[in-house]
Amino acid sequence: MATRQSPLIPLGEDTGHAASQQSPWRMRALLSSAGNKIEAFLADAGLARGPWLAVFFAAGIAAWFVLGTSTEWVLAIACGLLVPLAATAALRGADGRSHILAVLVGCGLVFAAGVGIVWARSEMVGAQPIERPLAAEFTGRILERIEQPAEQRIRLVLAAREPDTQRAIKLRINVPLDADRPDLTEGALIRFGARLMPPAPPMLPGAYDFSQAAWFAGLAATGSVNGEIQVIEAGEGGAFIANLQRRLSAHVRAELPGSSGAIAAAFASGDRGAISPMDEEAMRDAGLTHLLSISGLHVSAVIAAAYFIALKLLALWPWLALRLRLPVMAAAIAALAGIGYTLLTGAEVPTVRSCAGALLVLGALALGREPLSLRMVAVAAMFVLLLWPESLVGPSFQMSFAAVIAIVALHEAAPVRAFLRPRDEGWLAVTSRRAAMLLLTGLVIEIALMPIVLFHFHRAGVYGALANVIAIPLVTFVSMPLIAIALLLDVAGLGAPGWWLVGHSLDMLLAIAHFTASQTGAVKLMPQMGQGTFALFIAGGLWLALWRGKVRLWGLAPSALATVLLLMTPTPDILISGDGRHVGITGEDERLLVLRESRSDYAKDNLLQMAGSEEEPVALANWAGADCSRDFCTVTLRRGERDWILLMSRSREMVAERALAAACERSDIVIADRWLPSSCRPRWLKADRRMLSETGGLSIVLDGPKLTSVAEGQGNHGWWQAAQGR
Repeated sequence: MATRQSPLIPLGEDTGHAASQQSPWRMRALLSSAGNKIEAFLADAGLARGPWLAVFFAAGIAAWFVLGTSTEWVLAIACGLLVPLAATAALRGADGRSHILAVLVGCGLVFAAGVGIVWARSEMVGAQPIERPLAAEFTGRILERIEQPAEQRIRLVLAAREPDTQRAIKLRINVPLDADRPDLTEGALIRFGARLMPPAPPMLPGAYDFSQAAWFAGLAATGSVNGEIQVIEAGEGGAFIANLQRRLSAHVRAELPGSSGAIAAAFASGDRGAISPMDEEAMRDAGLTHLLSISGLHVSAVIAAAYFIALKLLALWPWLALRLRLPVMAAAIAALAGIGYTLLTGAEVPTVRSCAGALLVLGALALGREPLSLRMVAVAAMFVLLLWPESLVGPSFQMSFAAVIAIVALHEAAPVRAFLRPRDEGWLAVTSRRAAMLLLTGLVIEIALMPIVLFHFHRAGVYGALANVIAIPLVTFVSMPLIAIALLLDVAGLGAPGWWLVGHSLDMLLAIAHFTASQTGAVKLMPQMGQGTFALFIAGGLWLALWRGKVRLWGLAPSALATVLLLMTPTPDILISGDGRHVGITGEDERLLVLRESRSDYAKDNLLQMAGSEEEPVALANWAGADCSRDFCTVTLRRGERDWILLMSRSREMVAERALAAACERSDIVIADRWLPSSCRPRWLKADRRMLSETGGLSIVLDGPKLTSVAEGQGNHGWWQAAQGR
């Protein structure tokens, strides 16, 4: 009798187990189908690899700042390296997966490189700050002299030794103008008394982090000089470029005094130290600050002028024109002019970026290639980030590249190309189209920069696009050429008419700035934007800029979500500085209520910025809703469905512990700039010196409630560890 055997192939009669119905090759087919769709998407969407490699390199740098510990940094590098390894292993021999493989391998590698490079940079240049404030006598050698006549001071960066440990440190001191001397130049060895402070961490969550900037600058302390400065050994006069910059700035201000002369000096030499705070604030609120920072506009104007003049002059020599390619020679001369101008104006990040980009444009012109492209911007960004990876988190880098990316992406869009296509039309139509394009470009730049400006400065000009329509042509085609002509005429002592014209053109620029900034609704205030919201804005903007076709519209989704989150972000009810001395309360008065009337503009400005207020603050002791004694202030805030009772210390006088404990028990929040005993137990929060030394400054939203601290965004980076150790 034959033995009956179960069939080897399932015939479908068993329906009891779902797993038996899913064959392995069906899942592979689904994965293959998804892979085909992704590959087709990458092939059809106009993937530009260079810009996206720069984006992921920057993402690696940003990840290092966001992640808090060395373990997380190692894991980030490992993940970046594992992605290309896994992709290579999974797609080995796979046909039609070249785009996917290239994306995974390239982006993974540059992401890991970004994390590693900024970590290495931090370890190499980071300087351990002094442990505590100190007043002592120092002997140091001047490394750099920074003139700031608008602030009635000069700044000296020196190499010295810490008094207690004799450790070599780099410090920066402020010297009043009346104590300045002509022999305080680079290289001089001086003896001076000074009061020094370690670089300060952010006063409040979202405020400027000077400790981070000082860490990468190698500064261990900052302060002010006390008494007379003694020069022990004369300096060599400093570097040629630094001396030339100072002499040029002083010459311009001597020929053209006042506000217009200060701005002309900034255009000619990059020295912004003489610009008054009032003019600088008006330029910022009018959306014209970029004109004061030597960047793409100025470098491009210098290089374009040098290229045009060189080309015309070289063409006058027939022998040379018949034997050499004049555009190549003109491009070389323009490149030297751009490099010289970059060095003369201080070689700041925007200037270096602009110079690198302009050199790439000149190279493209010389080779007959497309001069303006996102690949060029990507190369310039990679160049800057390789040298100064920490610049990624600063407003200068972000604003500079955001503006350039917006301009290039706008002009690469098909509708814009069609709009700008040459036509057989009259000069009026041509002029109208160019004016409309200039206005559109200004509007796009304003939209691109708005999240960055709000994130860093908590305020932004709204009418910048309109102001730039007049200001950019004025500076590019009138003011800067006139400054160059006036300087040339000064060689023969004939520059006075030129400076007269320069002054009137810059007076017009300042008039535009002050008029725009004074209009109702000209400034948008934003107390605090979260890092997640900011990241959504950046991701949406990059997606809109770097893709082509309809797929780029997907970038509107994260941008719209970020806008909603931004509008939903509440203004903090309570702001507490990291030392507990400064407290701000919002929502009770049209003005900001403060615990102390500070003489420090730094403290007051930080509180006003994070509160989103421009009005002069009022002290709690002078406000009818507060009950203040010599030692404490108490106030009741109504938020949502409940009352919050605040108790705030005003002095460091001894208070009976039993009375203090009873007051704490009746309070929801207690704030003090000193250590409070354990018997002080408020109902919700005790923000005393002990707690604030760990958390840093605090912002509190009571309807929730929600507490945000400075420490949350710091991790174990060197500058914060140093601040915690003090």
